[in-house]
Amino acid sequence: MHHLNRVSRLGRPGISTVAAFAAAAGLLAGPVAASHSSGQHWKRTATQISPPVGDNVGATWDGALQTAVGDWNLSTVVQSPLAAGATSPRTCKPVAGTIQVCSYSYGQTGWLSLASIWLSGGHISQATIKLNDTYFGVAPYNGPSWRSATICRELGRVYGLAPRDQDPSTDTTGSCMEPTSSPEGNEHPDQHDYDQLLVLYGHVDSAASLPAAQAPIGNSSPEWGRAIGRDAQGRPNVFERDLGNGDKAITRVTWAGA
Repeated sequence: MHHLNRVSRLGRPGISTVAAFAAAAGLLAGPVAASHSSGQHWKRTATQISPPVGDNVGATWDGALQTAVGDWNLSTVVQSPLAAGATSPRTCKPVAGTIQVCSYSYGQTGWLSLASIWLSGGHISQATIKLNDTYFGVAPYNGPSWRSATICRELGRVYGLAPRDQDPSTDTTGSCMEPTSSPEGNEHPDQHDYDQLLVLYGHVDSAASLPAAQAPIGNSSPEWGRAIGRDAQGRPNVFERDLGNGDKAITRVTWAGA
């Protein structure tokens, strides 16, 4: 099943081409099949969104990051260049208009990864992804499948997608947006993920100046704001922080020991 998902993702069946054309032309109305969209998105003022992905990761992550960026760029609405990192991995400060991806031994925090977005004027203005090498340096998380599935999912999150479900004990698709405790075969997006992006970015926004970078988000829940979502184990995993003037920061947490 996973092999077939991978083939269909690269093959672009004709029906998806029609859907891409319809979305670009503004013919798709309403949240059609938006089953795992967060509803948050970058401002699209051209054919594609193209926030650069800053590489602030260690050597063990480089291959997974390169593959994940390439995978999401197969979508007709995403074209993000992989760029040199613009922050310290330890602090992982956001940079306006970019996605900064960082790996570092953040300590026994309880979380594997954090995906944070900042909303300004109702749109994503910047994002960071933190990958906690304290856990990814030891079993079971120190294998290539865990790294690939995690970085793929977190990139999907900061583009505006949500996980397919909240229960890692299930695995019904071959998508990296499917949380699972056995990530082999779930290291890439699938066609449904691309279709969700088409719906999410199925309109063009007016151009606007780039907002200034906001302050970074810390490594513990008091700095993430109030909990607004929970995972299948009942743990808070989505947090919202009010930054004033209508701006917000949303942090999505992947906990260790799922």
